[in-house]
Amino acid sequence: MTALLPGSTIGILGGGQLGRMLAMAAARLGFRSHIYAPASDSPAFEVAAEHTIAAYEDEAQLTAFAKAVDVATYEFENIPVGTVEFLSRHIPVRPGAKALACAQDRLNEKTLARELGAMTAEFVAVDDLGGLEKALSGGFAVPSVLKTRRFGYDGKGQAKILDRKDAAAAWAAMRDAPSILESFVNFRAEVSIIAARAADGTFAAFSVTENEHRNHILHRSVAPARLAPDVADEAVTTARSIAERLDYIGVFAIEFFVVPDNDRDRLFVNEMAPRVHNSGHWTIDGAMTSQFEQHIRAVAGWPLGSTELKTTGAEMINLIGNDILTWPDIAAEPGAFFHHYGKKDIRPGRKMGHVNRLLTD
Repeated sequence: MTALLPGSTIGILGGGQLGRMLAMAAARLGFRSHIYAPASDSPAFEVAAEHTIAAYEDEAQLTAFAKAVDVATYEFENIPVGTVEFLSRHIPVRPGAKALACAQDRLNEKTLARELGAMTAEFVAVDDLGGLEKALSGGFAVPSVLKTRRFGYDGKGQAKILDRKDAAAAWAAMRDAPSILESFVNFRAEVSIIAARAADGTFAAFSVTENEHRNHILHRSVAPARLAPDVADEAVTTARSIAERLDYIGVFAIEFFVVPDNDRDRLFVNEMAPRVHNSGHWTIDGAMTSQFEQHIRAVAGWPLGSTELKTTGAEMINLIGNDILTWPDIAAEPGAFFHHYGKKDIRPGRKMGHVNRLLTD
């Protein structure tokens, strides 16, 4: 593919903080951004050259959007697959609908990981209460967790099953949505890998990142993760295999559970995100190329940038809800990199910004 020239316009579906940071990275490389989102108060609008406020299903607006941009991408995985398929008939969309469809369905994700030789929790598809009760009575391990196959994030759309008698309550929590039953995994840590694949098949991965969650929301990410080199290499290999199978173009994340097994750790694939990822925010200040610039490079057909750390390590801490009000202290802290997402309303559990710090031995 021909690389886009500076001055070209990159269309971004979604106007949240990820779209905002993508637009900022695009501007640094000389690109214009056009944000397409349904919410009039989308924070990405503030840093983009153009924006469209419309539903993702509005084909007239999508057609106009396609005529105004040179390539399109998206900032989150709940964009309708039909939207990407429609746009793809007019302009390149990277990553494509194939990757989006896979990542929108937990059953597809787990099945793909197993096909490629990666380990996952045990799982089975569940379409109704009878199917759930059949799986549990048939010997599926308890405790387990029931999750909606689509649209769950930050702990939403899932219910623990600690006893087989919990089946009815767990299914009620799914509101009859197609679901997946997964066994519990006794892990010592959660890690993720942020990687990118270019249109020519070039692949690059950032340091594996160790993640700490609070109330099902990411609190802190630290790179590099505490993993043996061969285990970290396994994460890279898994990411590369998934990217190649999906013919992926852009940045993506794979989340893993780290499970102790005698004298070594084993990695279990948990989820995939077909986009830039919260656990990769440390790369803005801690890596030679941020995940946002890397994604823009891949989407625009440019060479991928270096993923090397600037120092021996980096950390990111999310600012959730009222945490953002500590900005004066962060601003006064030498070596702290403060990032505000431009959201007007502070709400509990809402990601308002983050702070990065470089780590040294």
